[in-house]
Amino acid sequence: MLVCDFLLRSADKYPEHSAIIYQDREVNYSELAQKVGRLAAGLKAENIKPGEYVAILMPNHLEYSVSYLALNFLGAPVVPINPLLKEQEISYILSDSKAVAVITIPPFVPVIKNIQNELPFMRKIIVMGEEDDGDLVKYEKLFDQQPDLNRPRVSEDDVSACLYTSGTTGKPKGVMLTHNNLVFDTEAVTSAIGVDYRERYLGVLPFYHAFAETVCILAPLCTGASVVILEQFLPHKVLEAINKHRVTIFPAVPAMYAAILRVTKDASPEELESLYMFVSGGSAMPLEMMRTLEDKYGIIVIEGNGPTETSPISYVNRLEKRKHGSVGPPLPEVEVKIVDKEDNEVPTGNIGEITVKGDNVMKGYLNLPEVTAQSIHSGWFHTGDLGKKDEDNYVYIVDRKKDLIIVGGFNVYPREVEEVLYTHPAVAETAVVGMPDKLRGEVPKAYVVLNPGCSLTKNEVTSFCRENIANYKCPRDVEFRDELPRGASSKILKRMLREEY
Repeated sequence: MLVCDFLLRSADKYPEHSAIIYQDREVNYSELAQKVGRLAAGLKAENIKPGEYVAILMPNHLEYSVSYLALNFLGAPVVPINPLLKEQEISYILSDSKAVAVITIPPFVPVIKNIQNELPFMRKIIVMGEEDDGDLVKYEKLFDQQPDLNRPRVSEDDVSACLYTSGTTGKPKGVMLTHNNLVFDTEAVTSAIGVDYRERYLGVLPFYHAFAETVCILAPLCTGASVVILEQFLPHKVLEAINKHRVTIFPAVPAMYAAILRVTKDASPEELESLYMFVSGGSAMPLEMMRTLEDKYGIIVIEGNGPTETSPISYVNRLEKRKHGSVGPPLPEVEVKIVDKEDNEVPTGNIGEITVKGDNVMKGYLNLPEVTAQSIHSGWFHTGDLGKKDEDNYVYIVDRKKDLIIVGGFNVYPREVEEVLYTHPAVAETAVVGMPDKLRGEVPKAYVVLNPGCSLTKNEVTSFCRENIANYKCPRDVEFRDELPRGASSKILKRMLREEY
């Protein structure tokens, strides 16, 4: 099965059902299929061929989804690009992927033209809302063709999308996800959490991100459900969209939920009455935040996780059995093994690196066979996450390997310290990182954002920690900030905090 088959199946079963709601426009599955088919035919007329990589550079938009699906009908792998990247970062991705075309919006045209000489493979710049001027192809003109919804002549093992990692350890790497990877992961996730065509998802996670690709674009298509697309995350706009469109599922990262809690401090549960499920991923949700969401609104939090390289979800809690603090058991037909430095499996309950094996594991890193071989051993992908499993096979992510702090030979997991800090009523957000120490090698430092109207001293923070965890785990320094550095997906960027040392 190919990714484009999701649309064909849902258009056949639910032709009049809403597929996408964007601004004041509602597009049903029959209309979406026609629109995608016309664009696929238009792109083919521009001589874009199966196997040629094509980038999408724009914020969340109806046309993002249409372009993504049309490229899949062509068999042209999609390269989603973060619109917040700078010129040279965009140039690197377009060059590394050998993208032959980019679909974008007018504000990015000067950027693409500035770097065009660095892109020998780039043949087309396709722009929404622009007239043809020789160098540019008018996006809207491509819809003049008769719809072409024929399945492309590609294999399930061919690349459907190539998503670039954030590049926290050097240049970004292109993660090649096949049709089989994405179809398998999407069907497994929707089945595991028990959703169907009646759902309305909120699509506010950035679409270039792996979490959004699977949960906000593909999951609704897979089941015939609807997605309400928002261009950016603004808490009040999110609440307005949930109420106006009767959204039932809100996929987000923990930072987004934290912002929602702040703006709804005095709100009643009725303001979110249509919602019945928060789907959290991208980073670990603090237990205190999860309890607050569930207690205040009576809405279930389903937490799952997995790196981009696993399409991206590898484990997710189930409605029938959730464990707070766990990201759930592996998806059906996905295996998880916790290993030591020598790749030996550790006993149940012991901490090691989380490795994943299954049809959701990527094809590899684009143009990087040696790095791929270092990451995948005998089919097992090494996630870089430290964690453990319990007797029910539920997975607990303790921290990233690179975030581990070693204090005089003792392992300190920042998440454990952060969980303690989140229980303090004055703390809104926190991040714990290691800072150099001549005696112990490194020691924990806490960055803290306070709730409005609250005050706290460094000594009060460290005293609070000492009451709850061993002294060697307690922060040796505390810095109060108005906000913490974040990436485009709202994840806290600890590397930026570490770089201060």
